[in-house]
Amino acid sequence: MTAADNPKKKLAGVVDMTHGGGGRAMSDLIEKLFRRHLSNPALDQGHDAAVLDRPAGRLVLSTDAHVVSPLFFPGGDIGSLAVHGTLNDVAMAGARPLSLTASFILEEGFPLEELELIVKSMAQASREAGVPVVSGDTKVVEKGKGDGVFISTTGLGVLPEGVAISPEAARPGQVVLISGPIGDHGVAILSKRENLEFETEIRSDSAALHDLVAEMINVDPGISVLRDPTRGGLATALNEIANASRIGFVLQEESIPVSPDVQAACELLGLDPLYVANEGKLVCICAAERADELLAVMRAHANGRGACRIGEVVDDPDCMVIMETEFGGSRVVDWLSGEQLPRIC
Repeated sequence: MTAADNPKKKLAGVVDMTHGGGGRAMSDLIEKLFRRHLSNPALDQGHDAAVLDRPAGRLVLSTDAHVVSPLFFPGGDIGSLAVHGTLNDVAMAGARPLSLTASFILEEGFPLEELELIVKSMAQASREAGVPVVSGDTKVVEKGKGDGVFISTTGLGVLPEGVAISPEAARPGQVVLISGPIGDHGVAILSKRENLEFETEIRSDSAALHDLVAEMINVDPGISVLRDPTRGGLATALNEIANASRIGFVLQEESIPVSPDVQAACELLGLDPLYVANEGKLVCICAAERADELLAVMRAHANGRGACRIGEVVDDPDCMVIMETEFGGSRVVDWLSGEQLPRIC
């Protein structure tokens, strides 16, 4: 019985240059690891390119590179993160994800047992999302020229007619909703990177959001903007939207949800949670009269239980994001300057 036949047997050894050389070792790695865990009809065709049926509607395509340190963190790892991140990029256009491709860059010497854990996590995230990995590629670089594992994923989706979600579509008078507390992913990564210990474990919010988005669009096909506040956090996402739409935002500090554990960790580390990365949250810009209905739908979903209204869109030619503070003053929420947390998603 081989490792491919026995699901309990772990792969031994490490990645070496022959795993990327196109010969027997590479074929065995693909068969015993990647195809074993990611198997589906399109992938099992064995082509370098997947042959897919073309769906009705407009196509949405997104690609993303995933680098994170550490590779494994509370609430996820680089494998599930690669799936969730690309699915969410497709979903933020209002599209239903159909399929994924994945490219792995492996560093010589990386343990095969850890690589298998990553691929199994990717497979589980893909199955749970209902979106298969239909094609992929593997390359190996010499030791010292990589950082264990890099993953690049591309997602294909289909956009329903009548949906026109765009970062350029925000208009004065609309409101800003967020699906839940911010900062969990970035703090979870940092806690393991720096070997920090808190009273309770802070877990990444990494999750696929396309089912939540589909329910929101079903209620309000006229949603103007959706955005997942990943690198740079909520502050960067809103500055990007403000500049794209040529509008401004006024936020209420007391309305922005941050868990007590994340808030305490950020205060300890000198971080502003507004700039900390998220991997399972979304920002929604919608008409004020549709906000309550959308919030009800979001709160009924597992990935939107903490949804709330945090501000409004205003007419501002300077495209500023302004925060009204809990003390009655206001401050500018500007673009992130430099890096709070490098290599986080």
